[in-house]
Formats: sequence, C-alpha cells, structure tokens
Amino acid sequence: MPDSTVVRLDNISKTFGRGRKRVEAVRQLSLNVEAGQVFGFLGPNGAGKSTTIRMMMDLIRPSRGEVYLYGRPVKSNYQLMRRVGALVEGAAFYNFLTGRKNLEILARTGDCYDPVRVQRLLEQVGMADRADRKVQGYSTGMKQRLGLAAALLNDPDLVILDEPTNGLDPAGIQDVRHFIRDLVKKQEKTVFLSSHLLSEVEQVCDQVGIINNGRLVQTGNVTELLSAQSIIRLEVMPLDRSLGLLLPAWPTTANGRWLEVQAPRDAVPTIVNQLVAAEVQIFQVMVQQQSLETLFLAATGDANA
Repeated sequence: MPDSTVVRLDNISKTFGRGRKRVEAVRQLSLNVEAGQVFGFLGPNGAGKSTTIRMMMDLIRPSRGEVYLYGRPVKSNYQLMRRVGALVEGAAFYNFLTGRKNLEILARTGDCYDPVRVQRLLEQVGMADRADRKVQGYSTGMKQRLGLAAALLNDPDLVILDEPTNGLDPAGIQDVRHFIRDLVKKQEKTVFLSSHLLSEVEQVCDQVGIINNGRLVQTGNVTELLSAQSIIRLEVMPLDRSLGLLLPAWPTTANGRWLEVQAPRDAVPTIVNQLVAAEVQIFQVMVQQQSLETLFLAATGDANA
C-alpha cells in the first residue's frame, strides 16, 4: 500500500453487548484518507463517529475488519501512535496546574519535551498570555485551545480532532479554522476532523465522509459533492409551458414567476438552450449550490431537521 494513504479502514465493524442488549455501533465501514488533506467525518449523534475514532487510535478493537495507518495495522503497533496527535472528546488537564505545566508534563511523559516547541504551540493556539494561569480558571474554549497544543506536542504526521471548536466564540472558531488549514498547507500534516459545525467543515475540509447508523453513506471531494446538485432558478415566460418542457428531465417546480430546477451546475447551458429553442423568454438565471448541511440532511435521511 502506498504511503500516501494515511488511514485505511477495511470493512470495520464494532458491536457492543450481547443478546437483546447488542448494539452495532459501526457496520462494515471502509474508507481511505490520503496524505496532505483535511478529511471531515460527519454524522448525527450516535452515528458511530467516536467509536470509529477510538478504533483508529487502537483504544478499542474492531469486532471485524482492520484499521491501517500508513499501511500498517494499528493493532498492538504502539510505535505507530508516535505519528498521531489527537484531541478527542474534549480536553482534560490537571486543574491545579498551569496550562504550560500541563503541556510540559504531557511532553515529558511522551518523551518529546522541548520548551521551545511548547512556547511556540502556546503562541499558535493563542494561549501564550494565559499559559501561566491555573487551568481551573480556564473557560471551555481556553481548554480546547490548550488541547490543540497538546495534540501537537509530538509533532505528529496525522492529527485527529474531535469537535475542536467546542466552546469557542465565532472569532475563536475562525482562528481554529485557519490553524487547521495551516497544519496541512504549511506543516504538511494530515487532519482527520470530526465536527457538527457543518459550515465550518464546508470551509476547511478537502474530503468528507458521512456516517449514519454506523454505516458510511456518502464520501468524496467536498467541492465535487456540493456542485453535483444545485438549484437553478430561472425567471421565464410563459411559466406553464417552461415547466412542461423541463419536468421530463429534471425535478422542477414553479414558484411565483420563477422555475426552480434541481440539476448539476453544468446542466445550465442545456436547460437554457432547450427553453430558447422553444421560444421561451428568459429574464434571469441564478444557480444556488447546495450547502453541506443540505447534503448532510439528504444523506442521513433527516430532511425535516
């Protein structure tokens, strides 16, 4: 397997309990994450995201299937974890110690202590001026920032982030978004990001996978997935004849003076040419690309959310 494939989940499943209490948390999930990208991992609460991440980090073992990092199985391969940094299910620290001291202890226990790197990371996550205060006085957002620094202490190749913007204000969310992109662009790392903030995922991720009820239901390049289906709005006359012309090929509805056609963006020339050939008057054409939220709700079958 080429080293460009950072993560490979090979038909993994995870079952908890037995008999009537048996729960299939993850079901036959397969996906690849390539190097040098931000991969967004999305799903409703209880979809199996956290369970999948735990299996990736060898914190729990799959009931079936295999997890590979950099072409090697993670099972009992503890050296692989030296290439991984993670912020999973919130940041936890010693409240009676300062932020800096917490990072120093984590670095020493991980055999990667470097005071210069600790200081640099504190600056990068915006915590340098609060590093010498005790963690018990930190807000949730401050702890998340410190958690980001902790995840990078060992200068990992793969960074796994589970809800990294939890507790942050809009400015902090923007900071983290830029920080994540810089990890890929400037530091050549790979980021596996799980988040419920779909607008943020849409802006920061290159690839996305959507999981629902333990199964992978959608995966692909973010730009390509979003452009695959759009709403094309046309102001036309006569409306009824235009509707009849387009309905056989595309889902089309009339809304006031407008037609709304569900079709890929590249279908616009075909639609316009068809209407012009039928001597329909076209006054305006607007294309509204679907959002990641729309894609997510369609993929998870939660159109009423």
